[in-house]
Amino acid sequence: MTDETPSLATRFRGYFPVVIDVETAGFNANTDALLEIAAVTLKMDAQGDLHPNETFHAHVTPFEGANLEPAALEFNGIDPACALRGAIEETEAMKGLCKAIRKAQKKANCQRSVIVAHNASFDQGFVNAALERSQIKRTPFHPFVSFDTTSLAGLAVGQTVLVKACQAAGIAFDQKEAHSALYDASRTAELFCYIVNRYKSLGGWPLPSPETTEV
Repeated sequence: MTDETPSLATRFRGYFPVVIDVETAGFNANTDALLEIAAVTLKMDAQGDLHPNETFHAHVTPFEGANLEPAALEFNGIDPACALRGAIEETEAMKGLCKAIRKAQKKANCQRSVIVAHNASFDQGFVNAALERSQIKRTPFHPFVSFDTTSLAGLAVGQTVLVKACQAAGIAFDQKEAHSALYDASRTAELFCYIVNRYKSLGGWPLPSPETTEV
């Protein structure tokens, strides 16, 4: 095995994993409103295990002209007009997210952030659309690379639904809290860490160095 000191910067070839969850007013990232976004960064301990670290969270005001699908609002229970949400403009939310992630990425000595999410294409699509609407050019996120915990959980614990995957991994999941971006992001972060750490504990990582690999 390699004697290299465990480092988040080297674990994913310079990528900084950021767990993202969004709540929206539909399935179309270009037309439907982004209503809530949460992000959880990760850290690596001296033994090379991953742990959830810092969080970013914002309720978001629908962008001008955004579509609000009634079925989506009924599903997630969000009332976009409720003043108690403390929602902020989408551009403010995305600028705040990018600033927080760039800072954490730099601290971890990583080169680019990669979105980790459950059904990652959905969350990544809404993040990318919101970044474009906000005209943010200097984004820390890779535009298309992602780590999808749906696929990873299917491989590691034989489940693809978030609640069932968490239960299989021994991670507590309160279904009453589900469909909150912050709660779902925190559970997804726990699940991703569990999968990565279990792979390591079973001998999958780090890889053997070329000098010690038998021919």
